[in-house]
Amino acid sequence: MVASNLVLITGAGGVGRQVLDQLRAQDVPVRVMVRRDDDRAAALRASGAEVVVGDLTRPETVAPALRGVGAMYFAMPVSPDHLLATTVVASVAREYGSLDGLVGMSQMTVSQMTATSTEESHQQRLHWLAEQVLNWSGLPVVHIRPTSFLDNPLFTTLAAQSIRENGTIALPFGAGRTSPVAVEDVARVVATVLSEPAPHVGHVYELTGPRTVDMTEMAEEFSRALGRRVTSSDVPLESWHTEVLAKAGLSPHTEQHILTMARLHAENRYDRATDDVEQVTGVPAQSIEAFVAARKDLYLS
Repeated sequence: MVASNLVLITGAGGVGRQVLDQLRAQDVPVRVMVRRDDDRAAALRASGAEVVVGDLTRPETVAPALRGVGAMYFAMPVSPDHLLATTVVASVAREYGSLDGLVGMSQMTVSQMTATSTEESHQQRLHWLAEQVLNWSGLPVVHIRPTSFLDNPLFTTLAAQSIRENGTIALPFGAGRTSPVAVEDVARVVATVLSEPAPHVGHVYELTGPRTVDMTEMAEEFSRALGRRVTSSDVPLESWHTEVLAKAGLSPHTEQHILTMARLHAENRYDRATDDVEQVTGVPAQSIEAFVAARKDLYLS
């Protein structure tokens, strides 16, 4: 049993918000750290969470957020400050915290990286370095390394747009295979670990969908889910960059990360499948078909 069952969540969007909901459904007390006390913070309070305002790069705000916490979920959006935030969190947790578990959100690409590899994005490099910092800290760390998310715009809003326009999924993945995982499944793993960290400390969980697919096979899963024919279309990386990605209004850091992810897909770096979701939670990860079928309105309306 942990000394305290209070859980601190530092990133309450995407995975973090679903982790919050799952923990509150089990009556686990949750504290959420936010950058601003706004309408989003009010919604988090309404869900039953305690909300504190802070900045992961400022240790004087991280220390009070950690007070009385037994387990922590550390995550933040794609940011050039990721390594700084990790170092601050690790330093403050060592000096002021008494954690039984620190769950760090990383990326599966890290498992294929080395200290000197250069093919990855700046963000992926920051995740690799962040894992080293957490390991050196001596804290009770659990690394979560999901592959690309099914909820990513690549597979949701962008795919929906091209499916409605011409019945295709147009991505620059070439013949590369991929195994995207649903945010919901990643959140189930994180919530399970946070609920009872001890058995998981020191583990690395690599989270994927149930199987790898190439783009033709992905289109077949979309077809079955939507009840209409969907095909795949391979788009040259550079034209996809200029015609799609560059128009999304992303920061240079985020744009470079997504462009690199697309290139690494084409280089077959995402051809990975594990059963870690099922091993941790007892329930298999969702298939692409099941994920899309649950969101028909997004793709067809």
